[in-house]
Amino acid sequence: MTAADGGEPADLARAPKPLLELRGGLPSVIDSKAALAGTVERFADGTGPVAIDAERASGHRYSSRAYLVQLRRNDIGTALVDPIPFRDLTGLGRAIEGAEWILHAATQDLPCLTELGMRPRTLFDTELAGRMLNYPRVGLASLVEELLGFAMRKEHSAVDWSKRPLPQPWLLYAALDVEVLIELRERLAHELVADGKLEWAQQEFTWLVQAPPTPPRRDPWRRTAGIHRVRSRRGLAIVQALWETRDQIARGQDATPTRILRDAAICEAAIAQPAARQQLAALPGFRAHNAQRYLSRWWGAVRAASRLPAANLPVARVHSDGPPPARAWAESNPAAAARLGAAREALAAIASSNRLPPENLLAPDSIRRLAWDPPVDVSVARVRDLLVGLHARPWQVDLTADALANALA
Repeated sequence: MTAADGGEPADLARAPKPLLELRGGLPSVIDSKAALAGTVERFADGTGPVAIDAERASGHRYSSRAYLVQLRRNDIGTALVDPIPFRDLTGLGRAIEGAEWILHAATQDLPCLTELGMRPRTLFDTELAGRMLNYPRVGLASLVEELLGFAMRKEHSAVDWSKRPLPQPWLLYAALDVEVLIELRERLAHELVADGKLEWAQQEFTWLVQAPPTPPRRDPWRRTAGIHRVRSRRGLAIVQALWETRDQIARGQDATPTRILRDAAICEAAIAQPAARQQLAALPGFRAHNAQRYLSRWWGAVRAASRLPAANLPVARVHSDGPPPARAWAESNPAAAARLGAAREALAAIASSNRLPPENLLAPDSIRRLAWDPPVDVSVARVRDLLVGLHARPWQVDLTADALANALA
């Protein structure tokens, strides 16, 4: 309908959402023991859930520590805590540990909060709730606009939060991240109840709190971007040596490794295998200022890798404890490929009928493991046991065990 038809003008229908604003003004940053003690006391006396967010300096620093912690409790207001002057924030964590914590994308913030001595007993993850409700976009700004009708500022999401003092526009951005998190939680919880998914979501939230820490990644240097272009074992040794040298420098400086030497430069050296320092320095990736600054370290790594005995060179491919990449199954194990296809098809139908993203219905890695190495005696009971062993939650087991047993058989 157009304006001429007596309807709403098209331009008005597409009018931007009102910008989200702070209700109580921008609070001062808490960076002294006295101010922190007062905040701990106020939040301990508050009631209701606590909205929490943390800002890290990803892309600027090596560590994943929090450089700002934001909290909001409706009867208390918002607090912005600078954790850097304090050894930890254990007292603040204890003050609110009995409340439900509301976070967006909790897996991103829980590690740095835990490092500060803050760990929830119960939580509500608004991003995960959005996924369970099958929203196509689950970023905080997208959900706030979709469900609460406000546009959010997101222009400072990638800034260097280790900078001091923090600029006022950054602090405003940070405070807004918890401004409506409690209201967003209420809206999402209402929709979860209406969809019959609240219990499923609560099982997911419980898992986030109770899940064991992720073990360190094996051979992290193998994730160097572009490593697939390195064809020789000697080249892989150079990748490993340069990656580990760069990691030592980055850790010592608390700097992002790729700001010191780019992955492309590491692979460039591994392919060229320079025989002299001058040849290494002439490579395009080693002409940048930071690369030149540590040229002697880079050359030492390349030279050490070049002198390794053949028996000590890294192998081209490391097999993990899981199955090989599924793209190779059709040729190497066609029966497993057929099981995987049947399982994916069955689970896709279940996900669709329950309005769930397939990856939230069941972890793709679990599906691959079951299809590659199914039990000898395929039964629903046996599949249920295997799913529990793969850390599937009860709601996932109930929805998928029958279909998986049929597919594996």
